[in-house]
Order: sequence, then C-alpha cells, then structure tokens
Amino acid sequence: MKKQKLINARKERNLTQNELAIMVGMSQSQYQRREQGEIRVSEDEWGRIAKNLQKEVEDIKEEDPVTTIMNYDNNSGAYSASNNYFYNIPEFIMKNQQDYIEMLKEEIKRLSEENKRLNEEINKL
Repeated sequence: MKKQKLINARKERNLTQNELAIMVGMSQSQYQRREQGEIRVSEDEWGRIAKNLQKEVEDIKEEDPVTTIMNYDNNSGAYSASNNYFYNIPEFIMKNQQDYIEMLKEEIKRLSEENKRLNEEINKL
C-alpha cells in the first residue's frame, strides 16, 4: 500500500526521494520501495524519516494491510506445529493476483463458448 502520508510530508518539505533517502541512510531505490509499500518500513526507519521530516511518527506512519495465508503441510498424518508455514502477502500482490484470476476466468468463459460453437459446427457436418 502506497504511503501517501509519507509522500505528502516529503513533498511539503520540498525534498526528493533521493534527498530524504540520503538523510535516513539508504539508497533512493530502497526508499522508493518503502514509499510505494513494496517493502515494510521498520520502526527505526519510521523514526529516522520522521525526524528528518520534522514530524511525529504518528503523523506520517501508515500500517500495511497484511494477508496471512496458512499452509498446513501435513502429509505424514502426524500433526506437528513445525509443519505450519505462515506467509504475509502484501496487499498489492494479492490485488494483482485477484485481477489475474479474474482475467483467466473471462478467458475460460470465452474459450468454453468458442468450444461449444465449434462442437455444434462439427455436429452439423
């Protein structure tokens, strides 16, 4: 999820991503990925960013919505907590995958209709 409050605060101070990145001790690309929500911003980073923007952390911080997927891998038949894997999937990846699934559903529908039409033509022969 894009960090709009952070972006607005940076722009209010007339700073580029590169300028703020240097101030907080990271590359522009690392900073940009945090602003875009591609990488989680650590508590320490929030503090350094807020200090350099002369803001309180609470004024710029936005939490990432996280989707947790639980994969119970228990092929042995004996339950073991060590076989459970938890994955945090960023919201933008989930949205991308949902859009892709919707596109595939539409393609399946189109192909099913075409297949039906072709079968009807074959049966007429």
